[in-house]
Amino acid sequence: MDKAQVDALIRAMLQTGERVSDLLFITGKAALVEVDGRLIPFAISAADSPITSVFIDALSEHITGKDQRLLSDYETTGSCDCSYVVEGVARFRVNIYRENNHRAMVMRKLQAQVPTLAELELPPVFPEIVKEKNGIVLVTGATGSGKTTTLAALINELNQTQPIHIVTLEDPIEFLHPHVQAAISHRELGRDFYNFAQGLRAALRQAPKAILVGEIRDRETMEIALTAAETGHLVFSTLHTINAGQTINRILGFFTQDEEEQLRYRLSDTVRYIVSQRLVPKSSGGRLLITEVLGSSLRTRETIRYGESEGKTFQEIIEAATTFGWHLFDHCVLKAFEANEITEETAMLYCTDKGRVRRDLDLLKKRIGHPADESPSALKLQVTPHAREQFSRPSEATEPGPAAPPTNRRTIQPRTQPK
Repeated sequence: MDKAQVDALIRAMLQTGERVSDLLFITGKAALVEVDGRLIPFAISAADSPITSVFIDALSEHITGKDQRLLSDYETTGSCDCSYVVEGVARFRVNIYRENNHRAMVMRKLQAQVPTLAELELPPVFPEIVKEKNGIVLVTGATGSGKTTTLAALINELNQTQPIHIVTLEDPIEFLHPHVQAAISHRELGRDFYNFAQGLRAALRQAPKAILVGEIRDRETMEIALTAAETGHLVFSTLHTINAGQTINRILGFFTQDEEEQLRYRLSDTVRYIVSQRLVPKSSGGRLLITEVLGSSLRTRETIRYGESEGKTFQEIIEAATTFGWHLFDHCVLKAFEANEITEETAMLYCTDKGRVRRDLDLLKKRIGHPADESPSALKLQVTPHAREQFSRPSEATEPGPAAPPTNRRTIQPRTQPK
C-alpha cells in the first residue's frame, strides 16, 4: 500500500460528512467514520465491506514508516501513537493498538486552524485564566470532549497578548501556533523528547513562562508539573476526569497515602483553575460545548486541603462564586435549553443534579411559555365519565339522619372504693 492509495482512501472517508472527527479501522468491521459522535460505516469495496487484518497491517506499516520506536512501543505496551499528514487536506493523530491479537487503528482529525476563545464561544471567564502568572490550569473531560482544542485556544490567547516563551509538550503536536507576540517551542514525544517527565524536566531549563503538557499520565509527570508551578511557571495540562472533585482524587491516586497530606497542601497552593467539559448534541445538529469552571479562592484551597464535607463541596463553592464567572454544568444546560439549543431530554442526560435541574426546567418552561410535559412518566389522574358522576353524587354516608349507636364497645364501670 503506497501513499497515493492511503491518501485517496482518507479523502473519500472525510467526504462522508462535514464534521468528521475520527476514522476507525477494526478487523471484521467495515471502516467507520465518526460524525458528531455517531459512527457511520464506510465500505472500502462493494465486494468485501468488512476490512481484514491484512489490510490494517499494510495501512499501519505505511503510516508508521516502520519507525523502530513506534514498533517497540507497540510490542511492549500494545499500542503506539504517531501523526499522519494528507497534504492540503488534514493532519491526524493516530493510535495503533492490539485488539483480539490483531491490529486496529483510530485516526483523529486535527483542525488546520488554531481556534480562538471567541470562535469556540467559551464563557467570559476564560480570558481571565490566561492572566495567571503561575500555578496549574487543568482541562478535564472524557476522550473526544475537546480538551486539546480548548487548551489550544488558551495558548493562542497567550500568544496574541503576552511576549513570553511558551513550550508545548505533545503526543503528537496537534496545533502549530504561529509566532505572534510569544515565542512558541513545539516539542513532540518520541521525536523531540523521550517521555513527558523528561521533556517537562528539560523545559524548566528552557526559560519558559508557560508550559503546555499534553496529558499528565503518571506520578513523575505530576510531580514535575507541581515543581514547575511552584517555581513560577504557568502549567497547562489535561486529565481524563469529569469534575473538580474527581480531578483532585485522580491526582492523589498517583501518590501513596502517606504523601496525601503534603500533596493536598501543594495542590491547594498551585491549582488555579479546573475546567471540566462535555460535548452534548444540539437540537439543530452538531454538538455543543458545555463547561464547568472552578477557580482558586480561600474556600477552594481549604476544601482541597481537608477534603469535601457537608457544606464544603466544590459544587457549593462554584454556586457561591458565580459572580466571578465560575459555573456548573447544570448552569450551562439550563442556559442552552432556554436558548433552544438543546432538548429537555439532552439537558437531563448531561446535567449533574437531576432533581434540581428537573425542577428548574419546569420553572423555566412556565416562564418562557413552553408547552406542558406530556411524557408518559408524568403522573395524571384519569377520571372516566362514570367516575365523575359518582364523585358528583352525594354519598349515603353524608346524608343527614340519626347517628347509629356504636357497636362492639365495652362499657367500663367505675370501681367503687371500699369504705
